[in-house]
Amino acid sequence: MCVCPGPRRIGIPVRSSSLPLFSDAMPAPTQLFFPLIRNCELSRIYGTACYCHHKHLCCSSPYIPQSRLRYTPHPAYATFCRPKENWWQYTQGRRYASTPQKFYLTPPQVNSILKANEYSFKVPEFDGKNVSSILGFDSNQLPANAPIEDRRSAATCLQTRGMLLGVFDGHAGCACSQAVSERLFYYIAVSLLPHETLLEIENAVESGRALLPILQWHKHPNDYFSKEASKLYFNSLRTYWQELIDLNTGESTDIDVKEALINAFKRLDNDISLEAQVGDPNSFLNYLVLRVAFSGATACVAHVDGVDLHVANTGDSRAMLGVQEEDGSWSAVTLSNDHNAQNERELERLKLEHPKSEAKSVVKQDRLLGLLMPFRAFGDVKFKWSIDLQKRVIESGPDQLNDNEYTKFIPPNYHTPPYLTAEPEVTYHRLRPQDKFLVLATDGLWETMHRQDVVRIVGEYLTGMHHQQPIAVGGYKVTLGQMHGLLTERRTKMSSVFEDQNAATHLIRHAVGNNEFGTVDHERLSKMLSLPEELARMYRDDITIIVVQFNSHVVGAYQNQE
Repeated sequence: MCVCPGPRRIGIPVRSSSLPLFSDAMPAPTQLFFPLIRNCELSRIYGTACYCHHKHLCCSSPYIPQSRLRYTPHPAYATFCRPKENWWQYTQGRRYASTPQKFYLTPPQVNSILKANEYSFKVPEFDGKNVSSILGFDSNQLPANAPIEDRRSAATCLQTRGMLLGVFDGHAGCACSQAVSERLFYYIAVSLLPHETLLEIENAVESGRALLPILQWHKHPNDYFSKEASKLYFNSLRTYWQELIDLNTGESTDIDVKEALINAFKRLDNDISLEAQVGDPNSFLNYLVLRVAFSGATACVAHVDGVDLHVANTGDSRAMLGVQEEDGSWSAVTLSNDHNAQNERELERLKLEHPKSEAKSVVKQDRLLGLLMPFRAFGDVKFKWSIDLQKRVIESGPDQLNDNEYTKFIPPNYHTPPYLTAEPEVTYHRLRPQDKFLVLATDGLWETMHRQDVVRIVGEYLTGMHHQQPIAVGGYKVTLGQMHGLLTERRTKMSSVFEDQNAATHLIRHAVGNNEFGTVDHERLSKMLSLPEELARMYRDDITIIVVQFNSHVVGAYQNQE
């Protein structure tokens, strides 16, 4: 059974009177959309190659490379999703009919798909409290899963200084990434509030007065909030700030941003777990909190306050800083570490947290217990709860959960839980004038592009310098016709100045459409975007990107003041 909800109804933004702390409008869920050609026209051209009884990441086809799946199914449950017999010949037969025809999306159709979820925000240089070191940000998403399992968030802190930006990569469904994208920034903002402000907010709730808004959200219309769960989420958040009030006597006024980020991540994950254990008398909410807890999500969040940049990362999304050297070239500075089997420190941490008898089983085939690719994540209570607790919650839960083979399945060699944590690794960086931008992206981008290429493409896009660089062919033998094509493509781009008005869109265009020469091949891009939903996940993951552009003059002024 799919852990994601069914087709979402389309609603209009409404202001919640019952939740004044959540200052922005909260639209009801809306489905991430594609142009008509994505769902209808292509189905007639390609046909359906797969069918699936349980559309779920844990129910994957054996034909999908396991390296592309964040959760590897146990062999006993790998048969829930099977491709049609001889599906490859089926698609080939459809593609090469008696009258061969090539089908390509037109450039306007490609742009319609690429730009469907793009969002841009320009930050006022002076926001009433301080001069901002951020010029603005661009963000975008390109789905591979249906529905998309990635989420993104961006908000300005209203009661403290700074801005929060984050990307969230869901697995085993979209429920957990959706919840974390809605809730985490509130937990961070509350963690950063001084004692007096927390008291003021609590007193306002007690007396029924209007609350101080603590976040100003910057959302694309598709970045919805779950209106149905807002009261539950608010009550959990209130319990958290009440505990902060009790723990803090008000004597210390200094807020440690690193500690606040760590506490916020851990507390939200704890609340997700507790809400699932307690349940809710409302059947819809009861099933919702269980879906959130049994699915999972990684998170990569940046907090920018003046020249102080903190990155909190849980999982395998990444933060990359774009630095412009004195000669105009670009270099990439990594501000996060992947929490997976390629990280030796993570492997060592896991082995130290469990008995020596589990040294060979805690990580198998580069996955946690042979199943999960990221070693840190929100939710995923199957890797955190005891076996008894899992059985008790499932047996007392709704029938949809009790009938789901995935939720009832216990990971192999499951002896000393928890095996998974949501605690982030926090990196601090002091911004310099040469630090031009920050890229936050889910692993769908980093699987297709090297970090240096990402920074170079964004840097050249922002400065408009890529038209002046010599064409690199990377050692390939290039015919005169191929070189003519590359030069023609460059001339076309120069005549139109820029095809993209959003840096994240420009990066996705390259990630999906780049050829061996590092330039966008429209034919390749068209083919990749034409893949039906059943096949798209075989070739790539969801891609979510936020590009934050810094104000070098403001950053330089901060340095001069010191």
